[in-house]
Amino acid sequence: MCLTLREEIKTKLKNKNFHCEKELTLSIISGKWKVVILWHLGVEGPHRFSDLQRLFENISHKTLSNQLKELIEDGIISRKVYPETPPKVEYSMTDLGYTLLPIIELMFTWGKKRITQLKQEKLI
Repeated sequence: MCLTLREEIKTKLKNKNFHCEKELTLSIISGKWKVVILWHLGVEGPHRFSDLQRLFENISHKTLSNQLKELIEDGIISRKVYPETPPKVEYSMTDLGYTLLPIIELMFTWGKKRITQLKQEKLI
C-alpha cells in the first residue's frame, strides 16, 4: 500500500512516532495548488469557491475541493456558509493559517528572483 505524505504523517502522529517538523509542514502545504490558494486567501482575503476556480484555469472541481478540504482539516483555512438562497460559501485563512503566510511570501519572493535570473541567463 502506498501512502501519501499526508497520510503517512497522520499515521505517525496518531501512533506518537513522529519527529520531523519539516515533514509535518510539507505534508500540510504539499499539493499542487495549496500554496497559491493560501497566498490568495492570505493576501487578498476570503474567496468563494468559484472565485478560486477562476484564478486557476487548469484546476478541476474535484482537485480544488479536495485541497480545500485538507486545508480545513488541518485548521489552516475555514469555510463559512451564509444562510442565503442560493447558499454563499467563503473560504478564509484561520489564525493558524496566517502563521504560514510569511513562509509563503518568502517562497513567492524567492521564485520571483529566480525567474528574473533565468530570464537574464536566457534559460526561459
